[in-house]
Amino acid sequence: MIRVMIADDHNMFVEGIESILDGIDNIQVVSKCYNGPEVFEKLAHTPADVILLDINLPGMNGIEVCQKLSKDYPEVKVLALSMHNEESFVTEILKHGAQGYILKNTGKKELISAIETVYNGQSYFSDEVTETIMKSLVSQKSGGKKSSMLAPKISRREKDVLDLIVKEHTTQEIADTLFISLKTVESHRRSLLTKLGVRNTAGLVRVAIENQLTTKS
Repeated sequence: MIRVMIADDHNMFVEGIESILDGIDNIQVVSKCYNGPEVFEKLAHTPADVILLDINLPGMNGIEVCQKLSKDYPEVKVLALSMHNEESFVTEILKHGAQGYILKNTGKKELISAIETVYNGQSYFSDEVTETIMKSLVSQKSGGKKSSMLAPKISRREKDVLDLIVKEHTTQEIADTLFISLKTVESHRRSLLTKLGVRNTAGLVRVAIENQLTTKS
């Protein structure tokens, strides 16, 4: 069972999400929060696996909440759920540990898929968010922006795997595309995590974009 917390300052929206998730066999809404500090008050006595986190929270905004969660509750997965699709919001919350980012116009099927995906340790982005990220990458390349850090040395095969991770392919899809085993994909993924100095798939995506390590298709 995936335990979900909803953190948003609009009561009707929270109730709507709760209604959507009600009756889903493998998902249970365990708590609801309407401001940033309340997230930690609830987590102290009601554990959650995935937090649906709005960026515009009073008291402590979603980015600040995400940053504190990554330090105090690293096992909790964060799925940003926002009306904002600006590159600055997306990259900032990913930088602070979010595993996914979807928009508030997302349908029921995609919402459930996103929750399940981040719960299983993979990243998830709405199509519009993926487009925003890729446009930012193209803009950085065409504008000649310097990387925010020295680009780490990764092998050709690791780059192939990273490209597919950024494009949201599953481990099985990566294995099938590159004609390698699941074990080999996981080995490359662990190597990338170590080389790029990040903890999870969302971190891989962020660093790949910041350092222009991927190939736009």
